[in-house]
Amino acid sequence: MSVYLSTQKVIKDWIDYNDHMNVSYYLLMFDKYGADTLNNIFQMGEHSAKTTKKSTMIVESYITYNQELQLNDEVDINCVYFDHDKKRLQYKMEMIHKEKEFLASTIEILALYVDLNERKVAEFEDEKIKIMDDFINKNGSTFNNDNLKFSSKLKK
Repeated sequence: MSVYLSTQKVIKDWIDYNDHMNVSYYLLMFDKYGADTLNNIFQMGEHSAKTTKKSTMIVESYITYNQELQLNDEVDINCVYFDHDKKRLQYKMEMIHKEKEFLASTIEILALYVDLNERKVAEFEDEKIKIMDDFINKNGSTFNNDNLKFSSKLKK
């Protein structure tokens, strides 16, 4: 099980000379249509960056390419795991082919919460911790923590 974030369609500009989606666009899809969605849920996205000068920055990622995607394929981007400590977010997302239901790709992310005025890592405000904890409480029973790479980096 997982938490649905968005559905996206592979467009012509993302197709390379091998007639499939170029590797760089998997990352683009996860970042733009997965991470941005999570950041908005947690109130740490573009609006937060512009109004509070606090947002997240990815510091590590681990991506798998499980099966190729081609022009006009539609995929669901889902969150399959999420956790945090006082300054870090750890999450894993999957990309599932909408029609054929195969796993196309996964990505695990470690991100830091950053004060953009100082360009330094900051601790989450209490209201952000509550939003993230509520997300975990609501969805945690569906999370899959198999093969996570960054769990040891959270300071719990």
